[in-house]
Amino acid sequence: MFHSFFPQPKTFFTSLVVWTLISIAGWYLFAASLGASLGYAPVPEEQQPIDLSFFLLPENVWFYGYFLLSAVIFCGAWHLKALNHPWKIWSIWGSALIIFVTYFGVQISVVINNWRRPFGDLLQNALSKQPGISVDNFYSLMWVFCQIAFLSMFVSIMTDFFTSHYIFRWRTAMNNFYMSKWEKLRHIEGASQRVQEDTMRFSSTLEGLGISLINSVMTLVVFLPILLALSHYVTELPFIGPVANSLFWLALFWSAFGTLLLAVAGVKLPGLNFRNQRVEAAYRKELVYGEDHAERAEPLTVRELFGNVRRNYYRMYFHYMYFNVARYFYIQADALFVVFMLVPTIVAGTITYGIFQQISTAFGQVSNSFQYLVNSWTTIIELLSIHKRLKAFEAAIDDEPLPEIDQRYLERETGVVHADG
Repeated sequence: MFHSFFPQPKTFFTSLVVWTLISIAGWYLFAASLGASLGYAPVPEEQQPIDLSFFLLPENVWFYGYFLLSAVIFCGAWHLKALNHPWKIWSIWGSALIIFVTYFGVQISVVINNWRRPFGDLLQNALSKQPGISVDNFYSLMWVFCQIAFLSMFVSIMTDFFTSHYIFRWRTAMNNFYMSKWEKLRHIEGASQRVQEDTMRFSSTLEGLGISLINSVMTLVVFLPILLALSHYVTELPFIGPVANSLFWLALFWSAFGTLLLAVAGVKLPGLNFRNQRVEAAYRKELVYGEDHAERAEPLTVRELFGNVRRNYYRMYFHYMYFNVARYFYIQADALFVVFMLVPTIVAGTITYGIFQQISTAFGQVSNSFQYLVNSWTTIIELLSIHKRLKAFEAAIDDEPLPEIDQRYLERETGVVHADG
């Protein structure tokens, strides 16, 4: 699944994580201060632009250069190391481009969040009939938002276009690799489905999960400092009182609670989804044989196979029921959590509506990043079930023992029947 597209995937991804941590540490330990000493000093959060000039701030230009240098060093080293790998341009340099574009998209969210404060304050002043408010004030701010929105649309469209090509190249690499090993793979149950359908589902599912993961990490990097800066507006928390960096600790606690809740509630689902693919494949295979052979797809056989499908679906419905109870409970509570925690601050009148909008947006961005597993759990379950099926291919290619469920299938095909079926 990975070594067909990435060069030495275990080493590649390990070095990527290590180099990312080194680059982040290098930025905060010396690169940011070096940029400030060279005239690329950061602008205070309250003074940051609310229009497209934000992207030309000296600190942002300095960071773009630092990111480019870090990416060239890492990608250049792996390019030379994997000189003969057929997919190195897409897997190495393409990955770096996706990471940068995702970061740029998060920066667009920062500009929109900056825009929320003056627009929210203007709306509050207009509704309270403060003097000096005109329609031009609203139109000018709305025009600024349109510029940001058009840039966001362009970046999103181009990112989706490139990512779709990137993921299809990955599927092509898997397809070519598996077909080159077809003689070893053809005896695996549902081999054709795994090559055609599972690789397609794996790549398309990974597209959404991968972009979401990168976006979550980038959002944390960008929005955490903003959330920490906004924490000084929060005077106290209900039942707790004043807490330093309160918004950060609230986001961390609430996200950890949701992740743990859904992880416990959904622990059985990956295995059930995997079994569901197996019983569906067995039923479909018998029907396909029945198209060409009159002795296949007998009523009793088909009834038994469909009975397996029915039992597995009923079992899945039961387990998804209590999983959805936990999931929807958390989603509904999440809608009120930050407002509930801000009630003492709102009553004290220490923030304006614009600041409240900024806090809500920044908290939501950081909280959603921490809640990556919460938001993606059902998709992760599907990906894990696909991974289990493709893992049998990896075992056959490497001449390793097949997973137990595939061994049992082959034994049944040869007439060896276990007591539990």
